[in-house]
Amino acid sequence: MSKTICVFSGSSQRVAPAYFDAAGELGRLIGARGWDLVFGGGTIGLMGAVARGVHETGGRVIAVIPERLNRPGVLFETADEIIVTATLRDRKAVMDERADAFVALPGGVGTLEEVIEVITLKQLRYHDRAIVFLNTLGFYDALITFLHQQSRDGFVRPEHQSLYHVADTPAQILSYLDTYAPTPMPDKLESA
Repeated sequence: MSKTICVFSGSSQRVAPAYFDAAGELGRLIGARGWDLVFGGGTIGLMGAVARGVHETGGRVIAVIPERLNRPGVLFETADEIIVTATLRDRKAVMDERADAFVALPGGVGTLEEVIEVITLKQLRYHDRAIVFLNTLGFYDALITFLHQQSRDGFVRPEHQSLYHVADTPAQILSYLDTYAPTPMPDKLESA
């Protein structure tokens, strides 16, 4: 069954090669499955690495980019489909609408904001799609510790820790997505 995987990731070129290697590997695995990639539309950083990986194995790439960033050297111009939005919020809405699952690669503040939003939407039962962190070099260890602290301190229900999955390798992501089945979640507002 064909899927569209939404990947959130950083656009920095100043990161360790291991991050680029993992992003490219994830892209190649997505493309080899015949799945589509929908992403933030950039050609630089991990964004570009994952998109190039998808194309290397014959996969389809959907670039969603806001007008402000739609310029040469930033846009992944060889995407199979390019969608230009008015704002970053519009970009997220299009990516959400097209996605069957979400994967967060290492990235900056924008990546963090995007993945936290889809976790929040899942917590509020707006969707039940898979959300996976690719924890290359332990990048997300501190965030996962913090998310567990939120549960420990009573701000988040313990069962909401299952809203997302953490994978150390791209292959683990694909295995998780292959077997993912939504788990019924309690209403966040009941006995809040």
